[in-house]
Amino acid sequence: MAEMCRCRWVNLKNPLYVDYHDKEWGRVVRDDRLLFEMLILEGFQAGLSWECVLNKRARFREVFDGFDVNKVAAYDDAKLAELAADPGIIRNRLKLKAAVRNAKVFIDIQAEWDSFCNYLWHFTEKQIVNRDGVFRATSPLSDAVSADLKKRGMTFVGSTIIYSYLQAVGVVDDHEPNCFLAERTDP
Repeated sequence: MAEMCRCRWVNLKNPLYVDYHDKEWGRVVRDDRLLFEMLILEGFQAGLSWECVLNKRARFREVFDGFDVNKVAAYDDAKLAELAADPGIIRNRLKLKAAVRNAKVFIDIQAEWDSFCNYLWHFTEKQIVNRDGVFRATSPLSDAVSADLKKRGMTFVGSTIIYSYLQAVGVVDDHEPNCFLAERTDP
């Protein structure tokens, strides 16, 4: 049986990575809890590989209270110290503080837009699908979302991080033309 063609970046030796590519990446997410989780994880990716973050995702979910935005927004210095001591996650103190700050801003955005999903999707009318095989690190859309999030007070939300986020939550679908998922369409 022939192996399915996937995007070149997928490490086929890592089942977590294959599963992430096949079932999550580029698929439209409208659930605020998952939108928050992915935003925080993308921030932790800064300077690292997504595979590194993905390998620690289960532990992140445990210690970040299932990415309950209200709980994360309430983390105090003691909780941050506890997280900084956990070898199962990325322990960068600036990223840990950013997670708490970004949770507070996320809640403010939810209050303003009725959901973070509404806020995120107001930047584009529909999913952006690229099938040209061109690698992009940023786009005018990621520039705009990044600038607005920064203006609101978020950190670790530069345009490159936000472009990866938009891909992760399906605002942008960049599956390569020969990937078996390139023909899939989301509602």
